Amino acid sequence: MTCTTTPLKPSVLQTLAFLPLRWLGAVLFCGLTAAAGAQTPTAKPPATTPVAQAASNSSAATATFAGGCFWCVESDFDKLPGVLSTTSGYMGGSSANPSYEQVSAKGTGHAEVVQVVYDPAKVSYERLLSYFWHTIDPTTKDRQFCDSGSPYRSAIFAHGPAQLKSAQESLKALEKTKPFKEPVVTQVVPASAFYPAETDHQDYYLKNPLRYKYYRTSCGRDARLKQLWGDLAGK
Repeated sequence: MTCTTTPLKPSVLQTLAFLPLRWLGAVLFCGLTAAAGAQTPTAKPPATTPVAQAASNSSAATATFAGGCFWCVESDFDKLPGVLSTTSGYMGGSSANPSYEQVSAKGTGHAEVVQVVYDPAKVSYERLLSYFWHTIDPTTKDRQFCDSGSPYRSAIFAHGPAQLKSAQESLKALEKTKPFKEPVVTQVVPASAFYPAETDHQDYYLKNPLRYKYYRTSCGRDARLKQLWGDLAGK
């Protein structure tokens, strides 16, 4: 049997340290892939870069969101009709071509982001904004669920004046209608250079479904979203 090496979030490693030994062995064995047996998921076609995707579809537009772990943000946006492609990566930092290790060490200033290429004829930017709010916790600074630090801050990176205006208006509307008491701390800023993440991080939820599910559940993401948004969570 050949086991492949795929990355684990620091928060997952911390959680694993407290698992009973028999659970730990099951979780780590071949990165959880052996437990899946023959049920190997079919990944979506390899993602092109957002620029290349947009070029191949003259009507396509690009949006960029930071919502904590990009594995989860990518998974969420892939479910939304009208989205053509998603690419995990880094934005908002000071150095070029950062690695996952450098970003995770909190030394580059980048956030984990997902760049979304979408068809405006099928889904509006305003719909993307609404969906984004309902898939994150906008009340925590430099943190999303179990992941803490500036790489996990929530932010909307606007591509151009029109997106910036829409994002700012969406933020103001949310502040008036939010179903929770805490203030909204999500940033709305102009987009900067985007650097795609390493191949291992692209489509992570499809390549490593059991490990991804364990991470998402143990991180408390969906439970917190339900607490914040109620029936609007993930919608």
